[in-house]
Amino acid sequence: MNKALVFATGLIAATSAAAEDKPVLTIYAPDYFTSEWGPGPSIEQGFEAICACDVQYQAGDVLPRLLLEGERNRADVVIGLNTDVSKQARESGLFAPHGQDLSGLTLPIEWNDDTFFPFNWGYTAFVYNNEKMANPPASFEELLNAPDDAFKVVLQDPRSSVSGLATLLWVKAIYGDKAPEAWAKLAPKVLTVTKGWSESYGLFTDGEADMVMSYTTSPAYHIIAEGDTSKEAAIFPEGHYFMAELVAKTATTQQPELADQFLAYVLSEEFQKMIPTANWSYPSALPRDQWPDGFRELPMPDQAIFYSEDEAAALRDAALEEWLTVFGG
Repeated sequence: MNKALVFATGLIAATSAAAEDKPVLTIYAPDYFTSEWGPGPSIEQGFEAICACDVQYQAGDVLPRLLLEGERNRADVVIGLNTDVSKQARESGLFAPHGQDLSGLTLPIEWNDDTFFPFNWGYTAFVYNNEKMANPPASFEELLNAPDDAFKVVLQDPRSSVSGLATLLWVKAIYGDKAPEAWAKLAPKVLTVTKGWSESYGLFTDGEADMVMSYTTSPAYHIIAEGDTSKEAAIFPEGHYFMAELVAKTATTQQPELADQFLAYVLSEEFQKMIPTANWSYPSALPRDQWPDGFRELPMPDQAIFYSEDEAAALRDAALEEWLTVFGG
């Protein structure tokens, strides 16, 4: 056999063996997170450069999978849960304390959770095109009381969408027992209710709707990626619903030290600087003066509305029944 070929074959074998010797960190994450346009690939590359490990994502609907697998799950870390489902996740008993110092969090609310902590956050908001709507609603009340034919809005279903559920709780927080009346006023202005956010936002950007339920950070994508300043979030004095996406270590991890190292990486400046322009949301542990251009200029609500996981769980079913009374099954 050719000596060069023998050497090359041996080098490939040695490289493969070295790769196989690396410990694997398995992370359950949503599809959007691991996609080529999501933050996952850059985070994988960044962490592998310091961990001497192999990061492997398992993408999909995170919580249902975890609950189905129970203690047989393969995850070391779970990322992408949100504050409106964290109670169900916590009660599964599948998560361990994170052990991280959270003093560097830069959130509009206080965070004291020893199991889950945010890697990003944002506010729900109605986004509109300022070239088509010169005078958007200046408050939630103005939105509800506008003529039925003033504009068309797209919403998401709270049964299948994180943003839809957040909208449900936002309305409940503002209107309480009068939430059914608020939904009834809004309904004639709703073009359609979609299963998820992507479909809704596509209808909006295609010009089918005047406003879409989204996030205060959504215009940043258009500003930074497209040079388009026509998309804005309507800021209401009643306050906006705070949402955060969370990360946690599983109680069944086979790589506890690596999992801890990854959780610490989440709070690092390197990780946090990836979030705004890969996840199009606010970073959870980065001062505002370090946010990229296009984010620092976004208008911010004066008031953050937030339900604890216990409050959200207690309200969810009744609030959903109120919504279904107006929008049907």
